[in-house]
Amino acid sequence: MARVTVYSTRWCGYCVRAKALLDAKGIPYEEVLLDDDPAFRQHLFELTGEWTVPQVLIDGEPVGGFRELWQLDRSGALDEKLAA
Repeated sequence: MARVTVYSTRWCGYCVRAKALLDAKGIPYEEVLLDDDPAFRQHLFELTGEWTVPQVLIDGEPVGGFRELWQLDRSGALDEKLAA
C-alpha cells in the first residue's frame, strides 16, 4: 500500500475530516502536526505549492486538502492511487 502523509494542525476542522475519511477507510497514515512550527505555511508551500492545512501526500505526491481527498474517494481514484 502507498505511504500517506497528512500535514495538519490540532485546530483545523478540515484536518479532522481528512483524518476521519482515512480512518473510516482503514488507511494508515503518518500525521505531521504543524502547530508548534511558526513557519509551517512556508514549509507547506515549498512542499506542496499550497498554504493551507490539511495537505495530504500519497507516496510523496501532493493530492491536496480535504476536498480533493474526498473527491478522489468519491470517484474511486483514491483506491487506485493507494494500490499503485
